[in-house]
Amino acid sequence: MTKKHGKRPKAKRSSGAKKGSKGKSRSEHAADPLAAPRAEPLADTDLPRCSIVVLNWNGKHHLDGCFKSLDELDYPEDMREVVLVDNGSKDGSQSHVARKHSWVRCIQNERNMGFSAGCNQGMRNADRPDLVVFLNNDLRVEPGFLRALVAPIVQGHCVASTGKMLHWDGSSIDTAGGGSNFHGIGIQRGYRESDSPVFNTPRKTLFACGGAMAMDAATFDEVGGFDEDFFAYYEDVDLGWRTWVLGHEVHYTPEAVCYHHHSSTSARVPKERLRKLQVRNPLLACFKNYDDEHLRRVMPAMLALASRRAYMHLGGLDRRDYRIEELENLAGRGWLGQLIARWRGRNQRQALDRIGVADLVAIDDFIGGWDHWMARRKSVQDRRRRPDSEILPLFQKPLWCIEGDPAYRALHEGLVDFLGLDEMFKGLESMTGEPRR
Repeated sequence: MTKKHGKRPKAKRSSGAKKGSKGKSRSEHAADPLAAPRAEPLADTDLPRCSIVVLNWNGKHHLDGCFKSLDELDYPEDMREVVLVDNGSKDGSQSHVARKHSWVRCIQNERNMGFSAGCNQGMRNADRPDLVVFLNNDLRVEPGFLRALVAPIVQGHCVASTGKMLHWDGSSIDTAGGGSNFHGIGIQRGYRESDSPVFNTPRKTLFACGGAMAMDAATFDEVGGFDEDFFAYYEDVDLGWRTWVLGHEVHYTPEAVCYHHHSSTSARVPKERLRKLQVRNPLLACFKNYDDEHLRRVMPAMLALASRRAYMHLGGLDRRDYRIEELENLAGRGWLGQLIARWRGRNQRQALDRIGVADLVAIDDFIGGWDHWMARRKSVQDRRRRPDSEILPLFQKPLWCIEGDPAYRALHEGLVDFLGLDEMFKGLESMTGEPRR
């Protein structure tokens, strides 16, 4: 992606292989398989050059707060740059940045390229970074955010990190690391919970939230960056999962604190357009990243459950209209029967809820592009460096059932039992309680 990287700091770097803890005893790490070393504060001489990429799409009202906090970072100005990738905004964002934040370098797109492509574009245009940082535009950071975020990468504990993201007013957590259920539905650890000491411990995490993450620039290139086929949503789950598959580690860094306006952009997008991505992309992440053995066990369940959800949300369907056993009379042979038959032939349209249709489109995007997705899967699996047995514990709540509908829950439980998914994830659940959505 990017053609050049800066000279590396002398601080130790690695792919995040297992090593002794700093600040935690070995017994503490043995008790918690997801525990990670706590990074030491960095001296100025060890700070890496960072390119901070901020994506924007009609978010002018957020930019002042975001850039003010970045301007006040406790980080040398000559060791950081801010790159705004504007995805075809129509709200005057570009002129506003040029007038009020001229120190920000702006890349202008004519249309919305999506989160994945926009972030990759920012990386390609970065100026010799050691690390690349991705931030949402509706976010503000504390002065020590960047130092804390990059420290575990510089010290070789991992190649990517994510911080503690709080709600804008600090009243609750948005995310403190991430996991997933077995069919790819992402989990934001701590979502809507009050901040507490339990979230102050560094941990291994399946993925780094794309709205507040840092990654070694060379490794970002090596693993392929964000998958642009995803467009938006779950691209961070896919990147994190793929990073683990390729032999690296991703960590949660609680000292890197930021504040977020949750879903401020997505709330303005038609729900069915978001829904298609939110249903399709988990399927793609699973398909690309599970090994062959586990994908063969999971795939029947993930397609069955996705189909059941689609039916649940189609709305207005009367099954009796589609059951021949409910048909009481056939059309007669006379003129009246012919008239009724013609009327039935013309009355073939069924009004359906757009959310349910979006689910069907999402499923067809996946199964209808089989050869394409098989090639994408092969490109990941051919480079696999870590077995699934080391990755599945990162899911945290793998058997989480995401719907309360009784028929859906019965299907979920039946598939888990029939396909042996309870055995596949036995002893790997580390999250207590149900994740919030």
